[in-house]
Parts: sequence; C-alpha cells; structure tokens
Amino acid sequence: MIACLDLEGVLIPEIWVGVAEKTQIDELRLTTREIPDYDVLMKKRLDLLAKNSLTLSQIHSVISTLKPLEGAVDFVNWLRSELFQVIILSDTFYEFAQPLMKQLGYPCLFCHRLEINEKDQVVNYHLRLSDQKTKAVQSLQALNFKVVATGDSYNDVGMLTQANFGVFFNPPEKIIQEFPKIPVARDYEELKKQFLVAKQQILSGTYS
Repeated sequence: MIACLDLEGVLIPEIWVGVAEKTQIDELRLTTREIPDYDVLMKKRLDLLAKNSLTLSQIHSVISTLKPLEGAVDFVNWLRSELFQVIILSDTFYEFAQPLMKQLGYPCLFCHRLEINEKDQVVNYHLRLSDQKTKAVQSLQALNFKVVATGDSYNDVGMLTQANFGVFFNPPEKIIQEFPKIPVARDYEELKKQFLVAKQQILSGTYS
C-alpha cells in the first residue's frame, strides 16, 4: 500500500501564502484552491516576482521560517506504522520544498523544478510532466500497488479519483460542493480513520 499525499495545505503551510504575508503582495496568496489552471497560476506568480524583483534567496528566507502543520509529522509516522509507504506528490518545486523535507523525516518527494537566472531570480518553471499526480498514481497501480491519496485543492482531484481510495483534507467548501463523491476529512484524526477504512478494504480484498 502506498499513501500519496499532497504537500502544501496537507503537511505544511502554503508556501506562496507565506511569501505573500512577508512581502505584502496580496496576489501571491492565490493557490490552486482558487485557480484550477496551474499554468495560469504560475505565470501570474512569475509575473509578480519579476515586477517586485523578488529573488530565490528572499523566498528561501520565508521558507526557512515555516514548520509542518501541527500533527503532520505524527501523521506521516503513523502512516508508516500502519504499513503504508509514503510518497509526496506535489506541484511545488524542489528549490522550495527541500528545506522542509528534513522536518517531515525525508519522505519521497515528486515535484517540479524552477529555472533561476544569474541574478537569483525565478524566471521560469518546468513541470516534471503535466498532471503528474494522476500519472504517478496510474504508474504505481500498474506496478500492482494499492494507492490511498489525500489532497486539498483542484490540482489534487485527478489524483484522488484515480487512487484506489481518495479523500480531501480540509478543502474549501466550494471544492466539496463541486466534487461531492470524494470523502472529506477535516483534521488528521478524521484522515487516519479514512486511511484505516481503505487499509481494511485493501487487506480484505473487498475492492480492486
């Protein structure tokens, strides 16, 4: 069994929201909770970084202050104790996320890359591949793994519906209304219960 987890909003705070609070650039608060099209969102972010002359070092200074959400480390450790292997499937970037991986116990992380110029400015981004979360789950299933997944945003929907069992973690109400068939957990205790249900079904062979 493999647990595929989104990163921001599930295990750590939203990095771009943290940057927005530090820089007072309110438009950087927008995430995939509000803008489903990731390319539209990232182009907007890159434009804002350029207009405000923000460097990767300045963004790192914000990231260095972030901590995992309360209960996140215990949740990841609990998953491992319940026979789940843990993979983080995220639309963040290695240049952002790596400093936080130590705090989470170095789980496996699949995400994207940023392009940085000689002035330490973020000038572009490069996806591992489009819709990588869904495709990663498909590939794991092709290897005969059972996948249980959780995320909180529009960009997690494909992953959640492709997984053998998918559950939203504390998503916005509008996403719940748009995807009423996907179960919802509001906190880690509820999420544990959902994963235990999935585990029992997997071990008993009651679903494919």
